[in-house]
Amino acid sequence: MAFLQKRPQLGDAVRLYTLGQNKTALLVGLGNIGAEYDGTRHNIGFACLDYFVAKTEDMSPWMDKKDLKCQLSTGRVGDTRVIAIKPTTFMNLSGEAVQLVAHFYKVAANQTVLLHDELDIDFGNIRTRQGGSSAGHNGIKSVTKLFGEETGRIRIGIGPKQPPEIDSADFVLARFNSDETAQMPYLKQEVNALLSEYLFSGQLPADTRNFIV
Repeated sequence: MAFLQKRPQLGDAVRLYTLGQNKTALLVGLGNIGAEYDGTRHNIGFACLDYFVAKTEDMSPWMDKKDLKCQLSTGRVGDTRVIAIKPTTFMNLSGEAVQLVAHFYKVAANQTVLLHDELDIDFGNIRTRQGGSSAGHNGIKSVTKLFGEETGRIRIGIGPKQPPEIDSADFVLARFNSDETAQMPYLKQEVNALLSEYLFSGQLPADTRNFIV
């Protein structure tokens, strides 16, 4: 029997047609809730997941789920049930929302992908991997403490600090500069492509992508 599949096109609404065993994926954007944090480097995980939900045809609008400590969108991409969340706990307590949602929907750590900023990676690069330590990121530290280290990671570079002497906390909570802002559509498209590939294949291999044009 032939298996017909349609891959997503970069930047288009995502609709995948696959046949096979039903799967579940939990996608977690990390950031701080509140308008004052919109557009900051530390909130790039939120911004990229917002883009995915907006561009993916079958995802629901964001819903406030106070009992799960998050904003939540659900849908289906091909044969994969997709649960997307943005924790409302603030970054340092992100693991609380991830743990609650994973328990409610019965999702394992290795079915979960975290989207987050990474100061040790230069802006323009995105690195993926499955599992690993927090590397000092407080949001990841909270998730690994409560949920384990087996989650997938989409690590979005925001470095290096400019000027170098600026405090790291001040840098990540600042907004992107004008040159970086001009590249933001390409950054979001590249993350969207990575998520589409993950949902299509079920794999998140170690990789580095560059989106600067």
